[in-house]
Amino acid sequence: MTAKLISSTSLNFAHRGGPPGHSEVARAVGGELSSTMAAGVARFDACSIAWTVLYDEVIYVIDGIFRLVTGGEILEGHAGDIIWIPKGTELKYEGEQASIFYAVYPGNWKELLANAE
Repeated sequence: MTAKLISSTSLNFAHRGGPPGHSEVARAVGGELSSTMAAGVARFDACSIAWTVLYDEVIYVIDGIFRLVTGGEILEGHAGDIIWIPKGTELKYEGEQASIFYAVYPGNWKELLANAE
């Protein structure tokens, strides 16, 4: 495998939440490129998406206001901020016209979870 440019025009966003509001995610790196990690871009606007992360995750806020609500705490990220989320964290992803880049490890967490069942 060699390095690869992933053009923003090749990203396919899929609806992930709302109404109210809207969220969408586009995976840029998955199992076809890496067996160890995954990454992509997501957008959140006026929504609240509850989830428990099944992987370690790093979020980089591109623009807007991104909020991570967890354990009674609100982490509010602005452009240029980075948020670290350890595996097992119960949270809500929220945002106001927010765009983020995310990376997760392990990237094949769905496959690992299926194999464990």
